[in-house]
Amino acid sequence: MFSKKIPYNGWLFNGIVYNTKMKPKIVIDTNVIITALKSNKGASNKLLQFFGTGKFISNISVALVIEYEAIIKRLLPNLDEQEINYLLDYICATSNHTKIYYLWRPCLNDPKDDMVLELAVAAEADFIVTYNLKDFKLSNKFGINVVTPKEILKLIGELPWVLLVLGFLIPYTRLPKY
Repeated sequence: MFSKKIPYNGWLFNGIVYNTKMKPKIVIDTNVIITALKSNKGASNKLLQFFGTGKFISNISVALVIEYEAIIKRLLPNLDEQEINYLLDYICATSNHTKIYYLWRPCLNDPKDDMVLELAVAAEADFIVTYNLKDFKLSNKFGINVVTPKEILKLIGELPWVLLVLGFLIPYTRLPKY
């Protein structure tokens, strides 16, 4: 979680100050892409909508794109092949392509998570965006922060104002004056 807002338009995150005017370099885990495609609501879908807008710099590798494709086809068989190809082409067109020349496997419990961490290190990414925060505990050793889509949207200033009530997000609306 974000520690606190600091005065000059930045965030203090795990002891590192990030200026929100900088474009964070990110690597997006497959679970975020799948969640974004399952629902048109939520932070993961909103993050997917910001590809190519310049709000962040996304990084991909050949192995990660192949994983995106395989998992999308396996978990979402109702999606048309052409739609999947269009999405992957767009992600490839709007992301930095990073070659990975070294492997440290196994470092994490899941070899597919190792692939994401290796990409983040090779791309000198600031963040790995995932819903599996506990799977990337060792990423801090490499200077990579692990965040949820909601946290990265907050960092880039694109999270709508919400009111947190009993653990539920409720859109903030003004009450009418009587």
